[in-house]
Amino acid sequence: MKDLAIILGIRPDVIRASKILNILEKQNQISYDFIWSGQHYSENMKDTFFNQLNVKKPDFEFTVEKVSDASVVSSTIENLYSHFEQHKYKAAVFLGDTNTVMGCIAAAQHNIPIVHIEGCMRSYDWRMPEEKYRTVIDHLSDRIYAYLENYKIQGINEGISENIIKVTGNPIVDIINENIEYFGSGSDYLDDNILDAIKEKFVLVTCHRRENIQNEKSLKNIINLLNKIEDHNVIFPMGYKTQQILNETNLTLNENIKVIEPIGYLEFMYLLQNSQYVATDSGTVVEEACILGIPSIQMRYSTERPEVYDVKASIKFDPTLENEAVDKILDRVSNMINSSWDNPFGDGNSSEIIVRDLIQLCEENSFSRHKPSDYSFDISNSFKG
Repeated sequence: MKDLAIILGIRPDVIRASKILNILEKQNQISYDFIWSGQHYSENMKDTFFNQLNVKKPDFEFTVEKVSDASVVSSTIENLYSHFEQHKYKAAVFLGDTNTVMGCIAAAQHNIPIVHIEGCMRSYDWRMPEEKYRTVIDHLSDRIYAYLENYKIQGINEGISENIIKVTGNPIVDIINENIEYFGSGSDYLDDNILDAIKEKFVLVTCHRRENIQNEKSLKNIINLLNKIEDHNVIFPMGYKTQQILNETNLTLNENIKVIEPIGYLEFMYLLQNSQYVATDSGTVVEEACILGIPSIQMRYSTERPEVYDVKASIKFDPTLENEAVDKILDRVSNMINSSWDNPFGDGNSSEIIVRDLIQLCEENSFSRHKPSDYSFDISNSFKG
């Protein structure tokens, strides 16, 4: 039996967990398997990030059906269920709020304690599949690592035991602090057309959330916002699903908007660090921008990261509103350039806190909050007629 199964599946997972994995790789107190769900599979969505963040390749790598969310989730559960039949662990560790974390169902079916990194974040927007997923895993978890105290309070308000929630700070601070000196090398991976476009001041854009790109009105409003950015070049690393949907519409982007393929971590962070501001619907990018001192427009109806508004690092653009004041938003974000604010996400030691706690729980074999001794009745007789 190994101590931990660490299950990841998408690009932001690799980034946020990279230091945790690297610390685990260097210690000899507990053992673990790194499992890749297969949710992201192309080289520039996965392997590039392993290489650039010096993360070891997975011990096990699955393939999943990608016809729909249901097929991704069901095949993830099936793959992990079969894996857990053959490999025993003290706990299964998941991160985030994606289809991959629904693999926690397989762990629950095998009575393997569940650990959730990035727990108790809430947008209170039930349209988002991520909101459903993080709610499910939090209520199945035996240990939750919540980044901030207010996230812990949200979990407690839902009836989750305070005893299983540990506040750690956000590991994305650790990753930026550890890699910031390498961000400049990101320009080495960009082609000449992009390098020419960013010789002058530029804006960075990302957009991938399905409530944005799969809603015609929201997508139209986002394109309208981007087309109003006329005083700078705009660099838009565009995900494959966004490309597909945009190609199927009659919406067009202005010529100053340069669409490029998804890129690696160092390239992206180089662009982010050197941009005037970023317009994005990504929670991770909003955090990264806030930490680096780059203003952001958050293209979201709701967010699970309201602290970026609290410290005045970000401005909200609601894509669901037809008459959102685009010009005022662009004026406001322009006025934020070269401003400063406090980093609300922690001191940069979150990964160490999480690993230390995992080691302690493994050594004490104290993950599960549902031990047989907790019950006052005989479970073995509970289903007898």
